[in-house]
Amino acid sequence: MSSARTRHHYSGRSVAERRAERRTLFLDAGLTVFAERSYAGSSIAQVCAAAGLSRRQFYEQYSGREELLVDVYDEVQRRARAAFVEGLAGAGSGDPRVLIEAGMRAYVGAVTSDIRCLQVAFVEIVGVSAEVERHRAQVREGWGQVVAATAAAVPGVRTPPGGWDMAMSAFIGAVNGAVHHWSGRQPRPPVEDLLGVLSALLLALVLPAAPID
Repeated sequence: MSSARTRHHYSGRSVAERRAERRTLFLDAGLTVFAERSYAGSSIAQVCAAAGLSRRQFYEQYSGREELLVDVYDEVQRRARAAFVEGLAGAGSGDPRVLIEAGMRAYVGAVTSDIRCLQVAFVEIVGVSAEVERHRAQVREGWGQVVAATAAAVPGVRTPPGGWDMAMSAFIGAVNGAVHHWSGRQPRPPVEDLLGVLSALLLALVLPAAPID
């Protein structure tokens, strides 16, 4: 993107609008570069080239690649969480099985619709730094709060052994493993297979176990 084109594109826009547009460009560039080249194997110069923006503009937005990676991860999580909540709202039933299937279907659709999201949010983000791992733990807690708040309003749903924090940590670990396995297979198995596994795991956590004869 040339400077002349950039100036024309931004003409008449506020500072906040220009900043928001640059963030969108950097987010998409981060998704592409981190997914295709890996986070460890990428550079700010590559991100800037993919975004069509300058290093100066990058540093106006981010302190470095790690901050961009976390922003990309958060955006993927935000969209997935919104899809999950929307799926629950549209389930049209109070049956826990129907609710979980609807929520997980929406979630899986959100995270598998763009393979870049899978690579960055489930592979590249892992083990980057202690600070990023703490952030990921906070995101898991946020998911726990969403699921716990939903479960509290559904008759027949239990609090998992160990509480929601532990349960969601275990579940998200399983999600990461299953999604990584699914995305790495060529050809990839049907999305329905991934959905079935994740729905079954979440159901096992929130529904009381059947009595053993």
